[in-house]
Amino acid sequence: MDIGLISNERRLTNAGRVLLQIANSGDFRRDNLLNLPTDSYLYLKQLLKTATYVDNGCVRPFVITIYAISRLGYLTDEEFTYLLPLCTTNGNTKAILGAIEDLRNNEGNVNSIITSRLMAMDNYKAALEHFLNERVTENVIVDVGMNRKSRSYDKPYFELYKLLYKIVFLRDTHSVLPLFEQSRNISGKSGTLWRQFLFNTTSRRKIEQSMLDTLNNVPLLNAQTEHEFKQLFFEQMHLFKARANLSDFADLNRRYFKTTDTLIFADNKVELDVLPRCWLSSIVNKLPSIAFSVADNLINDVELLDIAPFLKIDESILFANLQEIYGVTVRTATDASRLIYDERYRRFNKLIDEKFNRETLIDLFAMFERRDDDSIRQIVTNNALVPTIFEYVLGIAWYLISNRQGDVLSYMNLSLEADLLPRSHAIGGSADIAYLYEKTEHYPAHCLLIEATLSDGNTQRRMEMEPVSRHLGEYILRTKDENAYALFVSTFLRRNVISDFRNRRTYQYYSDSYENCVDGLKILPIATTEIRKILENDICYERLYDLFDTAYSSDEPVPTWYEREVVRQL
Repeated sequence: MDIGLISNERRLTNAGRVLLQIANSGDFRRDNLLNLPTDSYLYLKQLLKTATYVDNGCVRPFVITIYAISRLGYLTDEEFTYLLPLCTTNGNTKAILGAIEDLRNNEGNVNSIITSRLMAMDNYKAALEHFLNERVTENVIVDVGMNRKSRSYDKPYFELYKLLYKIVFLRDTHSVLPLFEQSRNISGKSGTLWRQFLFNTTSRRKIEQSMLDTLNNVPLLNAQTEHEFKQLFFEQMHLFKARANLSDFADLNRRYFKTTDTLIFADNKVELDVLPRCWLSSIVNKLPSIAFSVADNLINDVELLDIAPFLKIDESILFANLQEIYGVTVRTATDASRLIYDERYRRFNKLIDEKFNRETLIDLFAMFERRDDDSIRQIVTNNALVPTIFEYVLGIAWYLISNRQGDVLSYMNLSLEADLLPRSHAIGGSADIAYLYEKTEHYPAHCLLIEATLSDGNTQRRMEMEPVSRHLGEYILRTKDENAYALFVSTFLRRNVISDFRNRRTYQYYSDSYENCVDGLKILPIATTEIRKILENDICYERLYDLFDTAYSSDEPVPTWYEREVVRQL
C-alpha cells in the first residue's frame, strides 16, 4: 500500500521527510486535539489520503474502516477481516454494512455474504458459465481459477475435482484418503480451509479406517446433478481463495492502521479510541464523499482540512461529543486529558487482569531466560522486538509490585499502540523505565531507574555499564534527586557486572564542565529469577526498597554479596 512516504524512485517524499525528522528528533509530543503522538498523527493524515485501486475504481481503505466502525459501533475481527474489504464502492459498502447488521441479528453468515459478492461480479459470472458448459480439464480449471500470480497454482484443483466427483457420484471409498492428501497440495490457507470443510478429522489413520464416515455433511458432497456439483465446487474454490486472500490483506491493513493510534484491536473487536470516536461521530456521514476518490496531495504533509474541509477538528464539538458519549463534564483540554488518562488506565488494568496477571508474567520471564522468542511473541505481540517486549513486561511487573500506583505508561520509555501493547523502544538517552515514587512513611520521594537487557555474554559489561551509570548520573544532576537509584535487570548476571556496579558506590560522576558532581551511584543488579520470586511471593515495593537499601549499604564482599544480600533476602 502506497501511503505517500516514498516516491516511485524510492526517495523520501515531503511527508516522508517530515516523518524522518520526527523520528530523528525523538519529539513525539501529543500536541494535537486528538492527543496522538506526532508520528501517529502524521500516519493518520497519510492513511486518510491513501487509496487502493480495485477493479475499475479506487477506495480509501482507512476511510472506509473508520466509516464502518462509526456507523456500526465496532467491527468484529471476522467482519474486519472478511467483509470490510468487500466495501469497494458506495453501493457495495451500503450492502455490506446492511449484511453485517443482519449477521448481528442472526441472519445469514459470512461465507454466504462473500460468495454472493463474488458471484455478482461479471468476471466470476463469465468464469462460472464457462465452467458449467465445458468438459472439465486441467486447462479449464486453471482458466476459471483466475489466479493472478501464476496459472500453475491452480493445477492441483483438477485432481481435487476428480476425486470429489468419484466420491459424490460413485461413492468411491478408495478416493477419500487421496482426497485428504490432495488437499495438502492446495497452497496456503486455502488447503487448510478445504480440509476443514471436507473432513471431520485430521487423523490420516482414522481416515484410512473410517473413510466415508470422516467426511462432513456439506452440500458439495450431497450434490444430485453434475451441474449442481460443478457450481458448488466453483463457489467453494473461490470462497476459500477469497478467505485466504482477505486474511492476508487484513493482517496488512491491521499493521498499517495501528500506526495511527486511533483504532483499538482487542477482545476480538476493532473499535475507535476515545477522541477519534468523538471527532468522527459528527462527520461520519461525510466520509463516503472522499472514500472512493484519489487524493492529489498524498505525498505532502498537509493539515486535516486540506484533505477534506469537514475533517478539521472543532474543539468545542469534540468536547461536546466527549461529554455526550462518556457522560462527563468536559470544558477544557485538561478535562479531556484527564478522561483519556482514566480511560487508558481502565483498559490497561483490564489488559493486565486478562492477559498479564502474575502467573503469566512469571511464565514470560522464564521464557526470556531460555529465549523462547516465538512463545513470547505469541503471548504478547508480533509487532515489537523481543528486547522491547522484555522492557514492557518488566514495566507491567513493576507496576504490580508497586500495587498499581504511579503513571507507569509514562514511566516506560516505549512507544505503545492504541491497544496499549508495545511497538518500539523510544529514542535513547534515558533509562528504560523511570518510576517515580512519592514520599511515604516507608521511603522518601525518589525515582527508580530500571535498566533492562537480554544480553548475557561478554558484551553485557561493555554494553550496559556506561549507559546505566550515565543515565543515573545525568538524572541526579538534572533533577537534584539525591535519593534516585538504579536497578539493572537481566536474565543472567555476569560476575564482573555485579562487581562493577558495586564499585560505583565510590564513583564520582561529573557534569561536562566539572561544576557539579554526584558522589557515588546507587546501582543494584538483579536477575529475572529473583523478579519471578518477587512476583511469586507477592513482595511489594515497600519491602523491596528496604531490602535494596540494606543490600546497597552492606559491606559483604563482592563474591558473596548478591547471594547473601539479595537472593537469600527474598
